[in-house]
Parts: sequence; C-alpha cells; structure tokens
Amino acid sequence: MLVIGIAGGTGSGKTTVVNNILKNLNTESVIVISQDNYYRNNEHLSYEERSKVNFDHPRSIDFELLVEHVEQLKNGHAVEQPVYSFITHSRTEDTILTHPKDVIIIEGILVLTDPALRDLFDVKIFVHADSDERLIRRIRRDIQERGRDLEEVLSRYQKTLKPMHQQFIEPSKNYADIIIPNMKKKNEVAITLLSSVIKEKLNSKTNA
Repeated sequence: MLVIGIAGGTGSGKTTVVNNILKNLNTESVIVISQDNYYRNNEHLSYEERSKVNFDHPRSIDFELLVEHVEQLKNGHAVEQPVYSFITHSRTEDTILTHPKDVIIIEGILVLTDPALRDLFDVKIFVHADSDERLIRRIRRDIQERGRDLEEVLSRYQKTLKPMHQQFIEPSKNYADIIIPNMKKKNEVAITLLSSVIKEKLNSKTNA
C-alpha cells in the first residue's frame, strides 16, 4: 500500500491535483480521504460557538482518529470515516465505509502539520498557489457550497485563515517531497512526474 499526503492552502488546487492523478492511475486501486471529514465533533457546543471555532488551526482536526484510520487501512482493515457538515459545523450521523486499496491519498490544508500522520506518508506533496487566487476560490466555494455570505467569508479570511496559513500551512511546505506550483493552468508536467513516481513506488513495493 502506498500512502500519499497532499497539502496546500485553501483554494490552492489540491482537488484538481487529486483528480488529475486519478486520471493517470487505475482509480479502482485508489481511495481518497479528505481531512475535512475529520474535524473534531463539537456537538456539545451551541451553533454560535461552533461557528466561531478556528477551523484552520491544527487542533481543530481529530488527527488521532485520522492516524488510527490510516494505520487500520494499512493493516488491511476497513474503517468508517466520519462525515462533517460545514453547514451545522458538526459531524453528521452518517459514515463512509472505506476498504483498503493499493493507494491511499489523504488531502487537506493541514495534513503535513501533524508529525504522526506525516510519518505514515510515502510521498508528501504541497500545492502552492497565489494568495489572491486562493481567496477568490475560497469565496466562490464557501458561498456556493457552504451557504456562507461574503462578509462572513472575508471576516474569517482576515481573522483566522490568513494568519493560520502563515503560521502552520505555508511552513509545512518544508516537509514536502514534491511542490506543485499554481494549478490555475493544468500542470501536465508535474502531474505526469507525480504519476510516474507513484507507479514506480507501487512497483517497488509489489516486487519487494
């Protein structure tokens, strides 16, 4: 099994990278796990209190559960991923039954900040994008997909997202094996190289 971590700031193009990797691999042998499903369950807080949680700080992520699930998958056991709602700011009652596959991709803004999770990665990737471009993508996503208004999105960006990016996310780039530049235009060279690295590592593990 090959475990890949893909990090980068919000709106940097991580999903685009993942989708392009999947196009170059046998998707039946790959599972993708989103860090977003592993936000801590704050159901004991009121909605107003939950909406004020700093979701861009590493402590907002249940890394203990995420690490446990990755380890179980590596040991050949299925896991039930939690499902997080960005509308209610809490976990839902649903889970995602996930079976082990040859390749596990874990993507999220903070996945390279946790040492225990980082140690499970065979390949560490950071997707870099211009801050203005990331903000534009964040605004579009939060308004269209998460029901936020523009004032709320900009306020969160100024108060938490930008400082947390500078404090935690950008420095985690130093742990990356591969840095992929702005995905505004499809970077076919980077994707082809990355796909080749994945195939080579899979082959080496198969032949070991």
